[in-house]
Amino acid sequence: MNELVRQHTALDDSDLEWLHLLVSEWQLLSDLSFADLVLWVPTLDGTRYVSVAQMRPNTGPTSYQDDMVGHLVPRGRRPMLDAALDEGRIVREGDPEWREEVPVRVESIPVRREGRVLGVIARNTNLLTVRTPSRLELTYLQSASDLAQMIAAGSFPFPDQQVDMDASPRVGDGLIRLDADGIVQYASPNALSAYHRLGLAADLVGQHLGETTAELAPSRAPVDEALVKLASGWAPREFEIEAHDGVIQFRAIPLKPKGTRIGSLVLLRDVTELRRRERELITKDATIREIHHRVKNNLQTVAALLRLQARRIESERGREALEEAVRRVGSIAIVHETLSQNLDERVEFDEIADRVLAMVAEISPGRVTGRRSGRFGILDAEVATPLSMVLTEILQNALEHGFREGDTGSVEVSAVRGGTTRETRLLVTVQDDGVGLPEDFDPHRSGNLGLQIVRTLVEGELGGTFDMVPAPERGTRVILDIPVRTQK
Repeated sequence: MNELVRQHTALDDSDLEWLHLLVSEWQLLSDLSFADLVLWVPTLDGTRYVSVAQMRPNTGPTSYQDDMVGHLVPRGRRPMLDAALDEGRIVREGDPEWREEVPVRVESIPVRREGRVLGVIARNTNLLTVRTPSRLELTYLQSASDLAQMIAAGSFPFPDQQVDMDASPRVGDGLIRLDADGIVQYASPNALSAYHRLGLAADLVGQHLGETTAELAPSRAPVDEALVKLASGWAPREFEIEAHDGVIQFRAIPLKPKGTRIGSLVLLRDVTELRRRERELITKDATIREIHHRVKNNLQTVAALLRLQARRIESERGREALEEAVRRVGSIAIVHETLSQNLDERVEFDEIADRVLAMVAEISPGRVTGRRSGRFGILDAEVATPLSMVLTEILQNALEHGFREGDTGSVEVSAVRGGTTRETRLLVTVQDDGVGLPEDFDPHRSGNLGLQIVRTLVEGELGGTFDMVPAPERGTRVILDIPVRTQK
């Protein structure tokens, strides 16, 4: 719509925003009318109309099988559009049109904003299935007529209320029509069922909806008066009520077809099961985060015990082995700490990589500096945990074996993600500028425990490849190629 309006019309950004607000709301008008809606806007030179939006009803058959958006119609071909635009009134004159042997009643509703008519809504009703209207259909049509008059007068949609139509109640979910005093004139079967869920045993028609709703809702003292006003439809609002193990979502729409409030529409939907599932998910997420938090605490306790044992052991090799174990446990604890703060089982691995770099750098404070380039991005927990251990082992190996005592240097960790839409691969490179690899060194046969752990995790758990080669100028380069799930 933005492109069509800016390319073909003279409307400014504020006018376009009003049209967006209207289009976000007009599913309501389409469903109440049992009709298709097409929004026509005059072109810049005034000789044609361009259709910028279209809506089909959920309550009846469509009049348009084809998409009308983007069509251009010369002025004069559709006199009802001209009359609605020029005279600023709703036009209903004329005989039904025949489209592919289907009779269609056409009406034109001017779209007004701040006294100016921006365009015209063509309301097209498929008459092929017309039958004797029921009380529900008559209420729908009368409410649609009131809304159409409000659009023509510029009082609908409500500029201070942005509605999420995907989450708001719809016409078919449940509808109540109120008079100016808030008395129920009509309640659809779904609306009545929703109130029975709240605990109402009687019929709704003839009752004051605000007072009845306040009686059913749990006592909230001073808030009850506000609830009476809300449920009576005095202002355009959305709210929820929970009572008797039922949760009902409401949307109130004041009806002011001639500037004076004549009543209200109240749309409502039973969202009891939806809210129950949301609470279950919240509880489940909180439980999972708590588990990760406790695992992290337990791992930190294990690391503290190993560190304490290392201080007491006399063997130098034994002490180094325990310190290596402390770092391995610590790298896993970092992942669980991150997971304990997230809502899902995915983590931003860049932060983890930076913390692993800082933790391993403690082996040689001040001598060797570490840095990271590129982005790991978001990874699943089943990838992040072994990858953090792999990164710890590679960095630890580089610092312990790549530099002699007293040497200075650097270690860089780089990450690049790429691949197809079906599969993304993560390429991780760890490069140091140390002494390099011994002659005839084979990383796939080395008996070093750290490299054995790397091979097992990369090839076994992560399903990737691992290689260790001399760096182009000096030092060693470790290359990891790992498949990861595409981020959604």
